[in-house]
Amino acid sequence: MKRSKRWYKVVENSASSLDLYAKVEDLLGVKEAAPRLYAHYLLFLTGVNFDSLLDVGCGSGDFLLQMQEALGIMSPKGIDLSPLMVQKSSQKGIDATCIDLCELKDKYDVITAVFDMLNYLDKPSLARFLTCVSAHLNEGGFFLCDINTLYGFKDVAVGSYVVDDKERFLTIDSDFEANKYVSEFTLFEKEGTHFKKSQETITQYYHTVDEIMKLSGLKLVSSDLVTLYEMDRADKKFLVFEKNKQ
Repeated sequence: MKRSKRWYKVVENSASSLDLYAKVEDLLGVKEAAPRLYAHYLLFLTGVNFDSLLDVGCGSGDFLLQMQEALGIMSPKGIDLSPLMVQKSSQKGIDATCIDLCELKDKYDVITAVFDMLNYLDKPSLARFLTCVSAHLNEGGFFLCDINTLYGFKDVAVGSYVVDDKERFLTIDSDFEANKYVSEFTLFEKEGTHFKKSQETITQYYHTVDEIMKLSGLKLVSSDLVTLYEMDRADKKFLVFEKNKQ
């Protein structure tokens, strides 16, 4: 694997896999790539008026924290399926809850799903998720997300990745076949004079813009190519959808 990806926040992947990601997120190069992706979200949000924002799969809270500081958002909300991630967000002062989107009661002007969150959902889960996105958007509200391109899966992410920070030794072996990207995480954590081994498999799925548009029932407003990892072609697409006013 030439560059790391952000692996987490998915209904069908196990809770233990979400927590394993929480332990190694800082080893995956997310912080280095994040500003280039966040810039697309920030640029769009500076041009629209909104009072409420929900980030689905908020992770450690870095995205919400940056949006809050840059845009002056009073009370952005974050949700994640990993208790460890929610804890990290809360420690940064973010209003974060460990809950499924579909279980929320409130509606929002803006909903975001950052760093290929949608790619962690298989087709049935994607359909359910997008239905809930639409249900929790106010009329005229926006859904902002990014997805991996086919090039991003096949040419950027496939292979092996190894990192060692003396306290943790992490390997990721991944392959892409039949529009499915499977990664095996193996983590060794130092505990005294010994190392504790943890192993999880996490799956991502290739989705098209047309699929997302059809399943969500939302109107596509913008689709921009994004290059995060200094490759020859774009490895992501930044998408903006709008919920029509009735």
